[in-house]
Amino acid sequence: MNDDIKNALEVLRQGGVILYPTDTVWGLGCDATNEQAVARIFEIKKRADSKSMILLVDTPARIFGYVDDVPDVAMQMYDIVSEPTTIILEGAKNLAPNVVCSDDNSVGIRVADEDFCRNLISRFRKPIVSTSANISGNPTPSFFSQIDEQIVSAVDYVVKYRQEDETPHKPSSIIKIGKGGQVKIIRK
Repeated sequence: MNDDIKNALEVLRQGGVILYPTDTVWGLGCDATNEQAVARIFEIKKRADSKSMILLVDTPARIFGYVDDVPDVAMQMYDIVSEPTTIILEGAKNLAPNVVCSDDNSVGIRVADEDFCRNLISRFRKPIVSTSANISGNPTPSFFSQIDEQIVSAVDYVVKYRQEDETPHKPSSIIKIGKGGQVKIIRK
């Protein structure tokens, strides 16, 4: 795992794209503050750039650097959720403009609950984009072996860790929390 982290860090710091295991499904990732790297993920996925992407952070405290005003209820949610949960918050800042939803300046953030991700993000010291490793509109692959070769060949680094793991994983739940603390479930 350490060699993978070292290699992935080098690619992220150079503005590249990685294919990596998360606490949910395998993802395409890049530096969430690098507009060109984010644009490349949209290209690889053949995804409309009007769709926002989820970001991963290593600790809830890291969120404060990327959202203007984090509602108390959001921090409480991060403390109590037992399954991977992405929380959409308004007031994104210090991020590439193409990861932020232009309608309300919101961003979806999940605190990674997987050793590889947490270690990678902790050492990178910035959020990492996390979007499923599939061409837009195609099914989300459950395992590494189901990832389209077109995706594998388009990235700058493919993490070796957990490639043989066939434990079932599913995408995260998504909850939106408005400025006034209103909670809306987007995906269960």
